[in-house]
Amino acid sequence: MTNHSQQIVQKLWNYCNVLRDDGLSYGDYVEQLTLLLFLKMAHERTQPPLRQASVVPEGFHWPSLMSKDGDALETHCRHILEELGKKDGMLASSFARRRTRSRTRPSSSG
Repeated sequence: MTNHSQQIVQKLWNYCNVLRDDGLSYGDYVEQLTLLLFLKMAHERTQPPLRQASVVPEGFHWPSLMSKDGDALETHCRHILEELGKKDGMLASSFARRRTRSRTRPSSSG
């Protein structure tokens, strides 16, 4: 596994720990992870060999998450969910009425 892949996995596991420690229900926990994985997979489809057009607008895509940490990451996640829920079509139906449910902040180590 490349260093970049290890960083992504570590960031996701750190966020998982935050969600679990925050006392979320199993359903809420799975929903949050599903939304994050959707963003990651949508980004991967834009990379070689597929090079497909992104279904997620710039600024709300996976790379925008990777550049943030701590409070800035939580705020940006909330903003992404709110804004994607306002878009048209399937993207909006996937993100409508979703919100980050974490009441604590992801650690800066992730």
